[in-house]
Amino acid sequence: MLPITTRGDRCFRITIIFLIFIFLTSPMFSYTVQFKEQFYKLYHIHYNQYPDDIMENIYWLERAVEADFCNPLYALSHIKDKDDWEKYRNLLMMHINLKLVEQHLRLGSKWDKQVAYFYNAPWKEQNLKSLKTAETCYNAALYYWKEAQLWAEKANVRKFRFLFLTDVQAWEDERERIALGKLNYARTIERELARLDKVRSDFLAMDENTY
Repeated sequence: MLPITTRGDRCFRITIIFLIFIFLTSPMFSYTVQFKEQFYKLYHIHYNQYPDDIMENIYWLERAVEADFCNPLYALSHIKDKDDWEKYRNLLMMHINLKLVEQHLRLGSKWDKQVAYFYNAPWKEQNLKSLKTAETCYNAALYYWKEAQLWAEKANVRKFRFLFLTDVQAWEDERERIALGKLNYARTIERELARLDKVRSDFLAMDENTY
């Protein structure tokens, strides 16, 4: 059950996010957010995962995808040479896309209806709209999963076989799990989409005699 928030609450959250963005990107401040690593650091897990919190994270992560990498001196891992730098970039892009997968799955779950209970028949149309929103989130997650796979493959080519960036061991672990098939969000997403389609069919089958 989603927590009830007023329109004023949502507007306030959006305003705060906007003000923070203006504050961080204003040229009057010495710290300007412009590089991939800086946007990535703005991503964080909230204690309560409300939809606005998740959308805030998605915003920062998508900005991170689009931004340039910082100078290797300021990377999130020690960079010794060009091979380190190339693998680091591939790993970071893989990791950011994985986080986008997770955030879209969380966002989709906020609108998903696990079961089409018969007593929800009076709100059939609202539930169908909610399922459509969840489906959009899950499809976005599938897109980012495919992107993550591509970057993982680039970080897993032969020349990187014995090159490990220990400062970002968690990213290396993700790369290895993807390569071995132990991390496969496609299975999760496709399972959720199949279940969602069944729930939608159940709602569509409801009529005035259902409740």
